[in-house]
Amino acid sequence: MPVRLDHTVVNSTHRFEGARFLTGLLGAPEPEVNGPFAAVRLDNGVTIDYADHIVPADQITMQHFAYLVSDEEFDAIHARVVERGLAYWADPYHKKPQELNAMNGGRGFYVNDPDGHNLEFFTRAH
Repeated sequence: MPVRLDHTVVNSTHRFEGARFLTGLLGAPEPEVNGPFAAVRLDNGVTIDYADHIVPADQITMQHFAYLVSDEEFDAIHARVVERGLAYWADPYHKKPQELNAMNGGRGFYVNDPDGHNLEFFTRAH
């Protein structure tokens, strides 16, 4: 069997707040309860499991999560970000606010979740 990522754990101050932030941007179903986690199931079967019990809130370290999406999904996600008045950036260093990038001939941007995790959405693989 080929190796594939099954799930990853994201440390969060409030597991359902973080998970709902992501599902809200994606237009995805409500996060699932998976034991002590709030799980966001992606279309490829991978789950992003938000946890608020592993690391104290003041010790959460920012992580980067990159999501490859279709052009249609990108437009919808970007529209939700704009509609919510969220800050977003064209670059991972947050030097180009409220801009999109054109990396690899596609489009992309970065937005922070409630715990400061850097979420990247892009339309062409790196």
